[in-house]
Amino acid sequence: MNPLECGDAARRVFELVEQTAAFMLADNILMYHSLPDELSTREFIDRWHERKHFFLPRVNGVNLDILPYDRSRMHLGAFNIEEPDGDEVTDVAAIELIIVPGVAYDRHGNRIGRGKGFYDRLLRDTDAVTIGVAYACQLCDDIEPDDFDVPVHYVITEQGIIKVK
Repeated sequence: MNPLECGDAARRVFELVEQTAAFMLADNILMYHSLPDELSTREFIDRWHERKHFFLPRVNGVNLDILPYDRSRMHLGAFNIEEPDGDEVTDVAAIELIIVPGVAYDRHGNRIGRGKGFYDRLLRDTDAVTIGVAYACQLCDDIEPDDFDVPVHYVITEQGIIKVK
């Protein structure tokens, strides 16, 4: 996909996210700051950050800390991903919706991440609604999950919403 197609697809994906009850009802949302090869979250965060409480992950050893998003308090952290500064770590129990990145998804909510298990460890400890976002070309027929993998509740691509559970 060229950059224009990627931008259009990201806008469509997040328009669909905005239509979900989970998004409409959530006040505390864990997002991710996208890498260049991921579905971009920047426009969505910019549009909603004053009306929703966004949180971003920060790598802490083998786990993710959750911190409030503040555009003026960011730094380039682990794996060259922008991470929030500060020590105001939030318990995952306070998060109502988690937008989960992935390299690939299937229609059962299984995902392939970047191989470190950060999100699987985080998702294991939450009751939040989870939405995996991806380009349609990242949707696979079947991904064989490992024992520690945690599927998402929804997968959203520019082509539509897949309700998993």
